[in-house]
Amino acid sequence: MITQPKLTRFNQNILSKFQIYNSIFITLPFDNIGHTGVLLPLFKQVCENGLAQGKNPKEIIDYFFAKYDENPSEQDKIDLMFRFIQYIERQVVLFDAVEDAAFPIVNNMDGIGTLRNTKEIAFEQNKKEALQQYLEDFKVRVVLTAHPTQFYPGSVLGIITDLTTAIEKNDLTLIKKLLAQLGKTPFLKERKPSPLDEAINLTWYLENVFYYSVSTIFNYLKSNVYDNRFIDNEVINLGFWPGGDRDGNPFVTTDITLQVAHRLRNTAIKNYYRDIRKLKRRLTFKNVEPLISNLENKLYESFTNPDEKPTISLEEIKSELKKIREIVISNHQSLFLQELEDLIAKVNLFGYHFASLDIRQDSRIHSSVLKSIVEKMQNSGAKDFPKNYQELSEEEKIKHLGSLENNIPVDYVDDEITQNTLGSIQAMKQIQEWNGEKGSNRYIISNNQSALNIFEVFSLFKLSGYTGNLPLDIVPLFETVNDLTNAPKIMEQLYNNELYKKHLASRGNKQTVMLGFSDGTKDGGYLKANWSIYEAKENLTRISRKNNIRVIFFDGRGGPPARGGGKTHQFYASLGPDIESSEIQLTIQGQTISSNFGTIDSSQFNLEQLVSSGVSNHLFEGAKNRMSDEQKKLMSDLADLSYQSYVDFKSHPKFLPYLENISTLNYYAKTNIGSRPSKRGQSSGLEFSNLRAIPFVGSWSQLKQNVPGFYGVGTALKKYENEGRFNELIDLYNSSKFFKSLIENSMMSMKKSNFELTRYMASDPEFGSFWRMIYEEFETTKRLCLQLANQKELMENYPEGKASIDIRESIVLPLLVIQQYALMHLQKLKLESNPDKEELETYETIVTRSLFGNINASRNSA
Repeated sequence: MITQPKLTRFNQNILSKFQIYNSIFITLPFDNIGHTGVLLPLFKQVCENGLAQGKNPKEIIDYFFAKYDENPSEQDKIDLMFRFIQYIERQVVLFDAVEDAAFPIVNNMDGIGTLRNTKEIAFEQNKKEALQQYLEDFKVRVVLTAHPTQFYPGSVLGIITDLTTAIEKNDLTLIKKLLAQLGKTPFLKERKPSPLDEAINLTWYLENVFYYSVSTIFNYLKSNVYDNRFIDNEVINLGFWPGGDRDGNPFVTTDITLQVAHRLRNTAIKNYYRDIRKLKRRLTFKNVEPLISNLENKLYESFTNPDEKPTISLEEIKSELKKIREIVISNHQSLFLQELEDLIAKVNLFGYHFASLDIRQDSRIHSSVLKSIVEKMQNSGAKDFPKNYQELSEEEKIKHLGSLENNIPVDYVDDEITQNTLGSIQAMKQIQEWNGEKGSNRYIISNNQSALNIFEVFSLFKLSGYTGNLPLDIVPLFETVNDLTNAPKIMEQLYNNELYKKHLASRGNKQTVMLGFSDGTKDGGYLKANWSIYEAKENLTRISRKNNIRVIFFDGRGGPPARGGGKTHQFYASLGPDIESSEIQLTIQGQTISSNFGTIDSSQFNLEQLVSSGVSNHLFEGAKNRMSDEQKKLMSDLADLSYQSYVDFKSHPKFLPYLENISTLNYYAKTNIGSRPSKRGQSSGLEFSNLRAIPFVGSWSQLKQNVPGFYGVGTALKKYENEGRFNELIDLYNSSKFFKSLIENSMMSMKKSNFELTRYMASDPEFGSFWRMIYEEFETTKRLCLQLANQKELMENYPEGKASIDIRESIVLPLLVIQQYALMHLQKLKLESNPDKEELETYETIVTRSLFGNINASRNSA
C-alpha cells in the first residue's frame, strides 16, 4: 500500500474532521443564545477582511455590530464578545482532540526517528553491539514542571481525553454529547491552584500516559535490541518539579513536598494493583494464583492507607513477581509471560518513586539562610563559624564550609524562609526513606553564580544532620549569558576541590549541570542564548573529561522556540562529539506536555524521537556534526551581532512601557493558572530582572509579535548580506544541523506572528516608532531566513506543521481582535481623570479571558 504524503493525511484526518465536528459544535446553543455560533463565522470573516484592509480592531468590531446586529447596547456588545471568547476556547479544545485522535495516522509510528527505524539502520550498518553498548548507559529524563503555560482545568483535560477517544471511534452521538458538555464546562479557575493541585494534575499524565509509553519502549528495546536479555538500565526515567520547586514560589511548603511524595508513591502502587488484577484473570495456574492473590491484597492495603507505611515493600513486590515468573516458565509453558514481564519492567522502571521529585531554590535564598544560621551560632557561642566569617574570601569560606557537621533543627532560626529551606533538606531524607533514593535525590540551585553557591548548599545539608557521603546530586543552574560564560571556570574550581571530588566519586563521578534556555533567551536574545549554551556545553564537556568527570546536561527547555522548545529532538541530534551526550535531560511543561506527551501514542513517538536523537548523534551522525573552527567563528559573530541588537532593543526607553501598557503582561497574574507569583521580588514597579520568562514570552505571543524568537537574528544576518558574504551563511545552514535547527525554530516563531493585528500601533504617537522597529526586524529576519533556507514561505518544508499552525491561528484570530479592542479601550479609559471603575473591570476581564484560548492554541509550539 502506498503511504500518502503527511499533508494529505493531515487534511483527511484532521482538517476535514475538524470542519465537520466544528459545524456541529457551532449549532449547539450551550449559552441559551443560539445565534452566537451562527455569528462567529461572520465575525471571523469581518476580522480577516478588516485586517487585510488595514483597519484597526475598534473599526473592525464597530463595523461588525453595525452590519450584523440591530442597535445593540454596549452591554449587548460586551455579552456577545464574551460568548465569542467562550466558543473560541472550546474550538481550540475540539481541534486538540481531533489532532490527538489522528496522531498515529498523521505521524508514521515506525518512521524516521522511531526506535524501529533506528534499530534497522544500526543492524544494517552492523552496529547492533554498538547500539546495545550505548543503550546500556544512555538515558532520557523528562522532567514535568508546573510552569503555567496552559490554562485547561482538570475537567476540560478529561473532556479532551474522552473526545479524542470518541473521535478515534467516529462515535458521532457521543461526540455531540461531549461537545455539549464542553460548552457547559467552565474554563475559568476561581482560585489559583496550590502546588499540590498542580502536582495532582500532572500526576494524571504519569498514571495514564507515561506508565504505559515508557514501559512499551523499554519492552521493545528488550525484545528487539537485546533479544529478551535483562537490561540493567531504564533508558527513560521521569522527573517531577511540582511540590519541590521552591524558586520564587512561597506556597511550596515542606508539608506539600511530603504530600506530593506520598501521592507519587501511592499512584505507582495503585497502577501496580490494577495490573495485578488484570494478571489474576490470566494466571489462574497451580501455585501461581495464591501468590497473585497475596500481592493483590497487599497492594490494595498499601494504597488505600496512603498515610501509613505500605503493607508491602518494593523489594517484596519484585521478589514475588520473580517467583511467579519462574513458576510460569518452568511449569506453565510461559503462558502470559509477556504480560507478566511487562509488570516486572514497570516495577523496575518506576519503583516506589514513579518520578524523582527535584528540589529547587535560588542561590540568594541559600546565602541569606546561611547568614541567618551563622549569626545565630555566633551569638549563641557555637564554634562552627569564626567571628570574621562574613569577611573571609570565597576560597576561605569554601574551605570552612567543607569542614562543617552539625544537626540543627528546622526551627533553629525563627525565620520562615530559613525554616522552609531546612525543611526541604530534611524532607529529602524522609522521601528517600519512603520511596527509595530515587524518590528525591537532586537539589537544584537557581541563579548559580559561583562555586561558593554550591558549597553553601553542601554545608546546609551537613548542618542538617547528613553524615558521610551525601546521597544526592547538587545541580547548579546557569541561566544568564554571563553565568553561562562563567560556568566552566566555576565547575573546574569544584572539580579541583578535594572534598567535592570525594562527593562526586560517591556519585559515580557524574556531575549534572542545568542550563536555562528560557531566562537565557530573555537575557540575551535567541541566537546568543542558544550559542552561549552550546559553547558552555563544549567547554564544560572538555573540563569535565579532563578531570575524569562525566557531565550530564539538564536543559531547562520551555514550550515555544523562544524558551528553548521547537523541534527538540532535532536539536539533540545536531550536537557533535565534543558535547557530552550520554544522557538527555529536559524540562517539559504546560502545552508541551499535552501536545507532545498528552496521549500514549504521542508520548511514545516523542520519547522515541529523543532516544533516537541520542543514538543518531552517537552512532551515526556525531562526527559529521562537529563544527569546524571557521563555523564556530561564524556562529560567535552572528551571536554577538544578534546580542548587541537585542541589548539595544531591551535598553530602548519604550521597551518596558510597551510591555506594561500595550501587551497583556499585567494580566497574567489574574488568570489563576499557576501557583507561582508572575514575577520575582516584591517591587511594585516593573523591573526587567524580576520578569519571569513565561509571562515575558507569553506577552509577546499574545501580541502576535513573538520577539524573543527572532529579534536580533535579522540584524546579524543582514550584516553578512551587506558585506557580500551571505553565501558563507548559506553554507553554514546547509552543513551545520545545529545552525539549521536554530533557524528553523526561529521561522516557527515567525510563522505564529501576525503584525497585521497590531499594525494600527504604527501611528501611535508614543509607541509608533518602537512598533515599527520591531516590525522592520521581523521583516528582515523573515526575508533572510527564507533566503538562507531557499524557501518561499515559512515552514515550507514542514507542510503538516504549517497547516496545523494556520488552522490554530485562524481559530483564535477573532479572539485576538477582541483582545486588542479591549486593550485599546483600556488605554483610552486610563487617560480619563476619573474612569468608570466598572467599565475598567469589564474590559480588563475581557483581556484576561482572551489570554486562555490563544495560549492553548499554541500548544504545537514545542
